[in-house]
Amino acid sequence: MNVNLRQLRVFLAVARQRHFRRAAEHLHLSQPAVSRQVAELEAELGVRLFDRSTREVVPTESGRYLESAIERVLDELEGVLDHVHSEGERRRGKIRIASVPTLSASLMPLCIADCVREYPELTIQLHDQSQTLVLDSVRGGEVDFGLAIEPPEAGEFDSEVIMHDPFCLACRPDHPLAQHKTVSWRKLQGQPLVLLDYSSGSRRLIDQLLQRHGVQANVVQQTGHPHTAFRMVEAGLGVTVTPTLSSPPTTLAVRPLIPTERRAIMLIHRRQRSLSPLATLVWNRLRELAAKGTLTST
Repeated sequence: MNVNLRQLRVFLAVARQRHFRRAAEHLHLSQPAVSRQVAELEAELGVRLFDRSTREVVPTESGRYLESAIERVLDELEGVLDHVHSEGERRRGKIRIASVPTLSASLMPLCIADCVREYPELTIQLHDQSQTLVLDSVRGGEVDFGLAIEPPEAGEFDSEVIMHDPFCLACRPDHPLAQHKTVSWRKLQGQPLVLLDYSSGSRRLIDQLLQRHGVQANVVQQTGHPHTAFRMVEAGLGVTVTPTLSSPPTTLAVRPLIPTERRAIMLIHRRQRSLSPLATLVWNRLRELAAKGTLTST
């Protein structure tokens, strides 16, 4: 049986108004459209719902039964739909987001400030974590969603790439590589490297890129945070490969690595778990900010 909500609403209006024209005016439809909806409903149910005369339309016994049965149901259904709609329009509540440090320090402040201006009753709680902890937080449902670097376990999540972030070289200004406008990946052969450790989402990618470009990595130090790596480079312990969004300090020389290689920045949430309307709002806002090109983007 293929009876739709529109047909039932039209039927109820005709039953209440006892007139096709008045029902059409009430529904802001044409009279032929109302007649057609009623005829289709009668054909689908296999019964006559109205006795028609030139002056009045009177429900048949089947019509009266249907009217009494669906009047309450439709009212309840409209109440349910109104409630769901109002929930979707709500802008009050708390959203928890896990984010890797470079994005916590670049994209997330812009998003939080933007949401505070537009939705002052919305609270965004940021969990600034390493990549491994971001993935664990999303898996465990501790946060609504996460902002991560193309996880190898991407199949575990529903995800969306929102931007790409190129890798660059950071070294002391007096380092020989600083004399070039761009630096080939191959020039890193034999260089002492200060790299992020494997809790970072970028380290796996950096290892793959060094290998792809034929560089045997000479890793002298591994750190858990990019700013620690920068301080070690400042101290003359080596050079570092870092994402552009990590914002190396002005005390270091920053050079693009060629050919350009980028990491994908992704929004992730638990697979087959729908985001709440509030979480969807913030997810979409992050996508919009990335697309505006405020930061290095695709």
